[in-house]
Amino acid sequence: MRARELGIGVAIVVVFGLTTLNNHAFAQIASIQQLLSGAALIALLGVGETLVLVTNNVDLSVGSIVGLSAYIVGDLFKHNQGMPVVAGFIVAIVVGAVIGAINGLVTTVARVPSLVVTLAMLYIVRGLDGLLVNGTTIDPGSIPKAFTAVGYQTLFGIPWLAIIVAVVVAGAGYAMRSFRASRDLYAIGSNPDAAALAGIPAERRVFTAFLISGALAGLGGALFLALHAQIDVSGGTGYELTVIAACVVGGVAIFGGSGTVLGAALGAVLLNTINQALVASRVSSFWNEAIAGALLLTAIAFDRWLSLRVARSLQSAKGAHRAL
Repeated sequence: MRARELGIGVAIVVVFGLTTLNNHAFAQIASIQQLLSGAALIALLGVGETLVLVTNNVDLSVGSIVGLSAYIVGDLFKHNQGMPVVAGFIVAIVVGAVIGAINGLVTTVARVPSLVVTLAMLYIVRGLDGLLVNGTTIDPGSIPKAFTAVGYQTLFGIPWLAIIVAVVVAGAGYAMRSFRASRDLYAIGSNPDAAALAGIPAERRVFTAFLISGALAGLGGALFLALHAQIDVSGGTGYELTVIAACVVGGVAIFGGSGTVLGAALGAVLLNTINQALVASRVSSFWNEAIAGALLLTAIAFDRWLSLRVARSLQSAKGAHRAL
Protein backbone atom coordinates (compact mmCIF):
# COMPACT_ATOMS: atom_id res chain seq x y z
CA MET A 1 0.00 0.00 0.00
CA ARG A 2 2.87 2.37 0.69
CA ALA A 3 4.20 1.70 -2.80
CA ARG A 4 0.77 2.46 -4.28
CA GLU A 5 0.49 5.73 -2.35
CA LEU A 6 4.02 6.74 -3.33
CA GLY A 7 3.24 5.95 -6.97
CA ILE A 8 0.15 8.14 -6.88
CA GLY A 9 2.17 10.96 -5.33
CA VAL A 10 4.73 10.68 -8.12
CA ALA A 11 1.92 10.66 -10.71
CA ILE A 12 0.46 13.86 -9.22
CA VAL A 13 3.86 15.58 -9.39
CA VAL A 14 4.42 14.42 -12.99
CA VAL A 15 0.99 15.60 -14.20
CA PHE A 16 1.37 18.90 -12.37
CA GLY A 17 4.89 19.43 -13.72
CA LEU A 18 4.06 18.62 -17.35
CA THR A 19 0.99 20.83 -17.27
CA THR A 20 2.98 23.70 -15.75
CA LEU A 21 5.52 23.43 -18.56
CA ASN A 22 2.68 23.75 -21.05
CA ASN A 23 0.81 26.48 -19.13
CA HIS A 24 2.75 28.39 -16.47
CA ALA A 25 -0.49 29.78 -14.99
CA PHE A 26 -1.25 26.26 -13.72
CA ALA A 27 1.34 26.70 -10.95
CA GLN A 28 -0.07 29.99 -9.68
CA ILE A 29 -1.35 30.13 -6.11
CA ALA A 30 -4.98 30.64 -7.13
CA SER A 31 -4.84 27.60 -9.41
CA ILE A 32 -3.33 25.40 -6.71
CA GLN A 33 -5.95 26.57 -4.20
CA GLN A 34 -8.71 25.72 -6.66
CA LEU A 35 -7.15 22.30 -7.23
CA LEU A 36 -7.03 21.56 -3.49
CA SER A 37 -10.57 22.79 -2.87
CA GLY A 38 -11.96 20.69 -5.71
CA ALA A 39 -10.18 17.54 -4.52
CA ALA A 40 -11.08 18.11 -0.86
CA LEU A 41 -14.77 17.21 -1.17
CA ILE A 42 -14.04 14.00 -3.09
CA ALA A 43 -11.33 13.09 -0.57
CA LEU A 44 -13.75 13.64 2.32
CA LEU A 45 -16.36 11.37 0.76
CA GLY A 46 -13.56 8.94 -0.03
CA VAL A 47 -12.84 8.50 3.68
CA GLY A 48 -16.33 7.15 4.35
CA GLU A 49 -16.38 5.17 1.11
CA THR A 50 -13.10 3.51 2.06
CA LEU A 51 -14.57 2.28 5.35
CA VAL A 52 -17.41 0.68 3.41
CA LEU A 53 -15.31 -0.71 0.56
CA VAL A 54 -12.84 -2.52 2.80
CA THR A 55 -15.76 -4.55 4.19
CA ASN A 56 -16.54 -5.71 0.63
CA ASN A 57 -19.56 -3.39 0.37
CA VAL A 58 -20.20 -0.17 -1.54
CA ASP A 59 -22.06 3.09 -0.89
CA LEU A 60 -23.56 4.64 -4.02
CA SER A 61 -25.70 7.13 -2.12
CA VAL A 62 -22.97 9.62 -1.10
CA GLY A 63 -23.57 12.02 -3.99
CA SER A 64 -27.30 12.24 -3.34
CA ILE A 65 -26.65 12.79 0.38
CA VAL A 66 -24.39 15.71 -0.50
CA GLY A 67 -27.14 17.31 -2.55
CA LEU A 68 -29.91 16.76 -0.01
CA SER A 69 -27.95 17.89 3.06
CA ALA A 70 -26.64 20.96 1.23
CA TYR A 71 -30.14 22.04 0.23
CA ILE A 72 -31.64 21.41 3.68
CA VAL A 73 -28.93 23.51 5.33
CA GLY A 74 -29.27 26.24 2.71
CA ASP A 75 -33.04 26.31 3.13
CA LEU A 76 -32.69 26.55 6.92
CA PHE A 77 -30.32 29.49 6.55
CA LYS A 78 -32.75 31.11 4.12
CA HIS A 79 -35.71 30.94 6.49
CA ASN A 80 -33.77 31.35 9.77
CA GLN A 81 -31.41 34.29 9.31
CA GLY A 82 -30.12 34.09 12.88
CA MET A 83 -29.26 30.40 12.81
CA PRO A 84 -25.70 29.73 14.06
CA VAL A 85 -23.17 28.60 11.47
CA VAL A 86 -22.20 25.57 13.56
CA ALA A 87 -25.84 24.44 13.55
CA GLY A 88 -25.69 24.21 9.76
CA PHE A 89 -22.83 21.72 9.92
CA ILE A 90 -24.53 19.72 12.67
CA VAL A 91 -27.80 19.47 10.72
CA ALA A 92 -25.94 18.31 7.60
CA ILE A 93 -24.06 15.62 9.52
CA VAL A 94 -27.27 14.39 11.18
CA VAL A 95 -29.09 14.20 7.83
CA GLY A 96 -26.26 12.16 6.34
CA ALA A 97 -25.95 9.93 9.40
CA VAL A 98 -29.67 9.07 9.32
CA ILE A 99 -29.48 8.02 5.67
CA GLY A 100 -26.26 6.10 6.31
CA ALA A 101 -27.90 4.32 9.25
CA ILE A 102 -30.79 3.24 7.03
CA ASN A 103 -28.32 1.90 4.47
CA GLY A 104 -26.49 0.01 7.20
CA LEU A 105 -29.63 -1.45 8.75
CA VAL A 106 -31.08 -2.72 5.49
CA THR A 107 -27.72 -4.16 4.44
CA THR A 108 -26.96 -5.94 7.72
CA VAL A 109 -30.39 -6.83 9.13
CA ALA A 110 -32.33 -7.55 5.93
CA ARG A 111 -29.12 -8.87 4.28
CA VAL A 112 -29.79 -7.06 1.03
CA PRO A 113 -26.64 -6.48 -1.09
CA SER A 114 -25.25 -3.01 -0.43
CA LEU A 115 -25.07 -2.31 -4.17
CA VAL A 116 -28.87 -2.67 -4.39
CA VAL A 117 -29.57 -0.84 -1.13
CA THR A 118 -27.45 2.22 -1.81
CA LEU A 119 -28.45 2.43 -5.48
CA ALA A 120 -32.09 2.47 -4.39
CA MET A 121 -31.26 5.05 -1.72
CA LEU A 122 -29.55 7.19 -4.35
CA TYR A 123 -32.79 7.41 -6.33
CA ILE A 124 -34.95 7.82 -3.22
CA VAL A 125 -32.87 10.72 -1.92
CA ARG A 126 -32.68 12.31 -5.36
CA GLY A 127 -36.46 12.12 -5.61
CA LEU A 128 -36.89 13.60 -2.14
CA ASP A 129 -34.39 16.31 -3.00
CA GLY A 130 -36.34 17.13 -6.16
CA LEU A 131 -39.57 17.44 -4.20
CA LEU A 132 -37.97 19.75 -1.65
CA VAL A 133 -36.16 21.90 -4.20
CA ASN A 134 -39.15 22.05 -6.57
CA GLY A 135 -37.21 24.06 -9.14
CA THR A 136 -35.89 26.65 -6.69
CA THR A 137 -32.27 27.65 -6.05
CA ILE A 138 -30.66 28.74 -2.80
CA ASP A 139 -28.72 31.86 -3.82
CA PRO A 140 -25.57 33.28 -2.15
CA GLY A 141 -27.54 36.07 -0.49
CA SER A 142 -29.32 33.52 1.71
CA ILE A 143 -26.11 32.00 3.10
CA PRO A 144 -24.29 33.69 6.03
CA LYS A 145 -20.89 35.08 5.07
CA ALA A 146 -19.33 33.33 8.05
CA PHE A 147 -20.50 30.01 6.58
CA THR A 148 -19.29 30.63 3.02
CA ALA A 149 -15.97 31.87 4.41
CA VAL A 150 -15.12 28.23 5.10
CA GLY A 151 -15.30 27.64 1.36
CA TYR A 152 -13.10 30.48 0.13
CA GLN A 153 -10.86 31.72 2.96
CA THR A 154 -7.33 30.38 3.44
CA LEU A 155 -4.81 29.91 6.22
CA PHE A 156 -1.23 30.63 5.12
CA GLY A 157 -2.43 30.22 1.55
CA ILE A 158 -4.09 26.83 2.16
CA PRO A 159 -7.90 26.71 1.76
CA TRP A 160 -9.76 26.04 5.00
CA LEU A 161 -11.72 23.41 3.10
CA ALA A 162 -8.53 21.46 2.39
CA ILE A 163 -7.36 21.86 6.00
CA ILE A 164 -10.63 20.50 7.40
CA VAL A 165 -10.52 17.49 5.10
CA ALA A 166 -6.83 16.87 5.84
CA VAL A 167 -7.65 16.71 9.56
CA VAL A 168 -10.45 14.21 8.86
CA VAL A 169 -8.17 12.08 6.67
CA ALA A 170 -5.38 12.13 9.27
CA GLY A 171 -7.78 11.20 12.09
CA ALA A 172 -9.41 8.42 10.11
CA GLY A 173 -6.04 7.11 8.97
CA TYR A 174 -4.79 6.95 12.55
CA ALA A 175 -7.97 5.19 13.67
CA MET A 176 -7.74 2.64 10.85
CA ARG A 177 -4.21 1.73 11.93
CA SER A 178 -4.56 1.90 15.70
CA PHE A 179 -7.98 0.66 16.81
CA ARG A 180 -9.24 -2.91 16.82
CA ALA A 181 -12.72 -1.93 15.58
CA SER A 182 -11.17 -0.38 12.48
CA ARG A 183 -8.92 -3.39 11.82
CA ASP A 184 -12.00 -5.58 12.09
CA LEU A 185 -13.29 -3.94 8.90
CA TYR A 186 -10.32 -5.35 6.97
CA ALA A 187 -10.88 -8.80 8.45
CA ILE A 188 -14.55 -8.73 7.41
CA GLY A 189 -13.66 -7.76 3.86
CA SER A 190 -10.80 -10.23 3.55
CA ASN A 191 -12.54 -13.34 4.88
CA PRO A 192 -16.05 -13.03 6.39
CA ASP A 193 -16.10 -16.63 7.57
CA ALA A 194 -12.80 -16.32 9.41
CA ALA A 195 -13.94 -12.99 10.89
CA ALA A 196 -17.08 -14.69 12.22
CA LEU A 197 -15.06 -17.53 13.75
CA ALA A 198 -12.82 -14.93 15.39
CA GLY A 199 -15.87 -13.42 17.10
CA ILE A 200 -15.87 -10.15 15.17
CA PRO A 201 -19.33 -8.47 15.29
CA ALA A 202 -19.53 -8.07 11.51
CA GLU A 203 -23.04 -6.62 11.35
CA ARG A 204 -22.25 -3.95 13.92
CA ARG A 205 -19.00 -3.00 12.19
CA VAL A 206 -20.60 -2.79 8.73
CA PHE A 207 -23.47 -0.73 10.13
CA THR A 208 -20.97 1.68 11.72
CA ALA A 209 -19.08 1.98 8.41
CA PHE A 210 -22.27 3.00 6.59
CA LEU A 211 -23.21 5.37 9.40
CA ILE A 212 -19.84 7.15 9.22
CA SER A 213 -19.96 7.23 5.42
CA GLY A 214 -23.37 8.91 5.54
CA ALA A 215 -22.28 11.38 8.23
CA LEU A 216 -19.20 12.39 6.23
CA ALA A 217 -21.32 12.76 3.10
CA GLY A 218 -23.62 15.05 5.09
CA LEU A 219 -20.61 17.10 6.19
CA GLY A 220 -19.55 17.12 2.54
CA GLY A 221 -22.93 18.64 1.67
CA ALA A 222 -22.36 21.49 4.12
CA LEU A 223 -18.87 22.10 2.72
CA PHE A 224 -20.29 21.92 -0.83
CA LEU A 225 -22.70 24.70 0.08
CA ALA A 226 -19.91 26.73 1.70
CA LEU A 227 -17.73 26.34 -1.40
CA HIS A 228 -20.35 27.17 -4.04
CA ALA A 229 -22.57 29.44 -1.91
CA GLN A 230 -25.64 28.14 -3.75
CA ILE A 231 -27.42 24.85 -4.35
CA ASP A 232 -30.08 23.44 -6.64
CA VAL A 233 -31.41 19.99 -7.50
CA SER A 234 -28.20 19.02 -9.37
CA GLY A 235 -25.93 19.36 -6.32
CA GLY A 236 -23.65 16.35 -5.84
CA THR A 237 -24.78 14.61 -9.02
CA GLY A 238 -22.22 12.05 -10.19
CA TYR A 239 -20.07 12.33 -7.08
CA GLU A 240 -20.59 8.67 -6.15
CA LEU A 241 -18.76 7.32 -9.18
CA THR A 242 -15.94 9.86 -8.87
CA VAL A 243 -15.50 8.93 -5.21
CA ILE A 244 -15.35 5.21 -5.94
CA ALA A 245 -12.87 5.85 -8.76
CA ALA A 246 -10.68 7.93 -6.41
CA CYS A 247 -10.74 5.17 -3.78
CA VAL A 248 -9.88 2.36 -6.18
CA VAL A 249 -7.20 4.38 -7.97
CA GLY A 250 -5.83 5.16 -4.51
CA GLY A 251 -5.39 1.48 -3.69
CA VAL A 252 -8.66 0.57 -1.98
CA ALA A 253 -9.55 -2.91 -3.24
CA ILE A 254 -13.01 -3.04 -4.81
CA PHE A 255 -13.26 -6.62 -3.50
CA GLY A 256 -12.59 -5.52 0.08
CA GLY A 257 -9.89 -6.27 2.61
CA SER A 258 -7.27 -3.63 1.80
CA GLY A 259 -6.79 0.08 1.26
CA THR A 260 -6.16 3.28 3.21
CA VAL A 261 -7.96 6.61 3.52
CA LEU A 262 -4.71 8.36 2.62
CA GLY A 263 -4.62 6.46 -0.66
CA ALA A 264 -8.22 7.43 -1.36
CA ALA A 265 -7.40 11.09 -0.67
CA LEU A 266 -4.38 10.96 -2.97
CA GLY A 267 -6.57 9.32 -5.62
CA ALA A 268 -8.98 12.26 -5.34
CA VAL A 269 -6.10 14.73 -5.76
CA LEU A 270 -4.79 12.82 -8.78
CA LEU A 271 -8.17 12.74 -10.55
CA ASN A 272 -8.78 16.43 -9.87
CA THR A 273 -5.26 17.31 -11.00
CA ILE A 274 -5.86 15.49 -14.27
CA ASN A 275 -9.19 17.27 -14.67
CA GLN A 276 -7.65 20.70 -14.05
CA ALA A 277 -4.69 19.83 -16.29
CA LEU A 278 -7.01 19.06 -19.19
CA VAL A 279 -8.77 22.39 -18.69
CA ALA A 280 -5.46 24.26 -18.52
CA SER A 281 -4.27 22.46 -21.67
CA ARG A 282 -7.56 23.28 -23.43
CA VAL A 283 -8.39 19.63 -23.95
CA SER A 284 -12.00 18.47 -24.12
CA SER A 285 -13.46 17.68 -20.69
CA PHE A 286 -14.78 14.39 -22.10
CA TRP A 287 -11.23 13.06 -21.86
CA ASN A 288 -11.40 13.45 -18.08
CA GLU A 289 -14.07 10.75 -17.82
CA ALA A 290 -12.19 8.53 -20.26
CA ILE A 291 -8.96 8.85 -18.30
CA ALA A 292 -10.73 8.28 -14.97
CA GLY A 293 -12.34 5.14 -16.40
CA ALA A 294 -9.01 3.88 -17.73
CA LEU A 295 -7.34 4.47 -14.36
CA LEU A 296 -10.20 2.69 -12.59
CA LEU A 297 -9.98 -0.33 -14.88
CA THR A 298 -6.20 -0.47 -14.53
CA ALA A 299 -6.39 -0.26 -10.73
CA ILE A 300 -8.97 -3.05 -10.51
CA ALA A 301 -6.96 -5.26 -12.86
CA PHE A 302 -3.79 -4.58 -10.86
CA ASP A 303 -5.49 -5.43 -7.56
CA ARG A 304 -6.87 -8.65 -9.03
CA TRP A 305 -3.46 -9.63 -10.40
CA LEU A 306 -1.82 -8.85 -7.06
CA SER A 307 -4.38 -10.88 -5.07
CA LEU A 308 -3.92 -13.90 -7.34
CA ARG A 309 -0.16 -13.62 -7.05
CA VAL A 310 -0.33 -13.48 -3.26
CA ALA A 311 -2.70 -16.46 -3.22
CA ARG A 312 -0.29 -18.51 -5.36
CA SER A 313 2.62 -17.53 -3.13
CA LEU A 314 0.77 -18.61 -0.01
CA GLN A 315 -0.25 -21.87 -1.63
CA SER A 316 3.37 -22.58 -2.63
CA ALA A 317 4.56 -21.76 0.88
CA LYS A 318 2.01 -24.17 2.38
CA GLY A 319 3.09 -26.89 -0.05
CA ALA A 320 6.75 -26.41 0.85
CA HIS A 321 5.92 -26.50 4.56
CA ARG A 322 4.00 -29.77 4.19
CA ALA A 323 6.87 -31.29 2.24
CA LEU A 324 9.19 -30.53 5.15
